[in-house]
Amino acid sequence: MSSDAGDLQEAVGRFVRVFGLLQPDQTPCGQPIPASESHALAELAREGELRQVELARRLHLEKSTTSRLVGQLGGRGWVERRSAPEDGRGVLVRLTPAGEQAAGRLALARRALFQTVIDRIPEAERDGVLHALSLLIGALDGT
Repeated sequence: MSSDAGDLQEAVGRFVRVFGLLQPDQTPCGQPIPASESHALAELAREGELRQVELARRLHLEKSTTSRLVGQLGGRGWVERRSAPEDGRGVLVRLTPAGEQAAGRLALARRALFQTVIDRIPEAERDGVLHALSLLIGALDGT
C-alpha cells in the first residue's frame, strides 16, 4: 500500500463521503440536524455547561461560527446562554431539558451507528483501526 499525500487525500475524501459528512442537514447517523449542532450538543451533554469560547475550541470552530451555532441551538430551544458570573463578557452555555432530550436521542443514534461500524470490522483489526485514527487525529491536530 502506498503512503503518499495523494493517497491519504483520496482515502480521507472517500471517508468523508461514505460517512455522510457532506450532508449539511443531517448527521452521519441519519438524524435531521447538522453535524455541527450534534457535536455541540454532545459536548454540552458531557460537560453540563461550557464557556462559549471553550465550546469553540473543542469543536475547532471560529468564535463567530460558534456564536451562530449556539444561536441556532437556542432557536430550537435546546440551549440557554448566560453571562459568566466572574466575567460579564464571557458567555456560559448549557442544555435546556429539551436539549438534554435531543442530545440523548442523538447519542443513541450515534451509538447504534458506531456499533454497526465496529461490528463490520474484523475483531483482530479493531485496535489497529482505532490506533490509526488516533495517529491521524494527532497529525491533523499537530500533536
